[in-house]
Amino acid sequence: MELQLILLSADEAALRLEKVRKEMSCHGIDAIVISDNANKYYLTGRVFAGYIYIPAEGQVTYLVRRPVEMKGQGIAYIRKPEQIREHIGPDVPATVGLETDIMSYNMVNRIMTQFPESRLADATAVMRGARAVKTASELESIRLSGVKQDHVYSLIPSLYTEGMTDIELQVEIERASRLEGCLGQFRISGDSMELYMGNLLVGENADTPTPYDFAMGGEGMNPSLPVGCNGTLIKPGDTIMADINGDYTGYMTDMTRTFYIGEIRELAKKAHKVSIDICHRLAKEGTPGTKASSLYDTAMEMAKDAGLENYFMGHRQKAGFIGHGVGIEINELPVIAPRSRDILQPGNVIALEPKFVIPHTGAVGIENTYVVTADGMQPLTHSPEELISLI
Repeated sequence: MELQLILLSADEAALRLEKVRKEMSCHGIDAIVISDNANKYYLTGRVFAGYIYIPAEGQVTYLVRRPVEMKGQGIAYIRKPEQIREHIGPDVPATVGLETDIMSYNMVNRIMTQFPESRLADATAVMRGARAVKTASELESIRLSGVKQDHVYSLIPSLYTEGMTDIELQVEIERASRLEGCLGQFRISGDSMELYMGNLLVGENADTPTPYDFAMGGEGMNPSLPVGCNGTLIKPGDTIMADINGDYTGYMTDMTRTFYIGEIRELAKKAHKVSIDICHRLAKEGTPGTKASSLYDTAMEMAKDAGLENYFMGHRQKAGFIGHGVGIEINELPVIAPRSRDILQPGNVIALEPKFVIPHTGAVGIENTYVVTADGMQPLTHSPEELISLI
């Protein structure tokens, strides 16, 4: 049975290609060779083994290794990157862009042997820039993921039973997520982060530093993946922060909610309220043209005004951001950080996560996914934001 290579509508595929070519022009790149799965998915609606050759003008070539028997215009089957040149025509691009931020040194060299006359450029920024502003079709996929993630989060209190550990509760949440249609794929660009299906942090474990660039930490179950659950027994006085996979469509939402057992400290309750206030204020102020760094500054100012700066974005170890773009991957543009140069644009999808870690209690705060509009950031996740009792 033959498979159609491009699963996007013709109009959607053309729109995305146009965005990429506009970014190529801005960066002075004459052609790019795409190898990253997330970027191939963006341009075709599917993942395949191989490459996409995109010249500034003319025919796009899809250089496929696997699966076989796909059909569509511009497909050429190859066994290795050294065969790229024979399928793309006689024109020699002056500059060839590769995803050098995420491509191995060996693969860069192998592909560039096909373009000995050309100058190498980094195309990572081209693809990140094109993907930062979502199309209407992408936004619809993200909205659908948000609806499904909201439903799963509504089930969490019913999944808890007394005497559970953190990993036992997370397994139940993961099961509910998969039954709802979660793909299980947690796409992250680069090699600075690893995670399986999300993060559930109970009590003091939330204060355990990790090597990863996440807002929250956790010891993990094994040093090979030192983040998240560590087998902590859920007990009265603990907070339980759930930040679980929201990828139901190939495009994900990112949402965090905080639960609790018994009585928790007033400091934790105060910090949680400030987290909600920060999200609401940044959502209101996050209009097109706003500097991402200014949103970070506002959040930090609010945390300091509340006397909570020592707990903001971590306690023993702090994250250097309070929000990030999200879509096919969990760490897209723009980044809400103090030195970010990003400027908000209509169609950006951003997860805001102003969280706190309170010693002897755990993590508190929320995270929502928003789309930037002329009227500010509109939420794509809608679960109740207040602290939620598990019993």
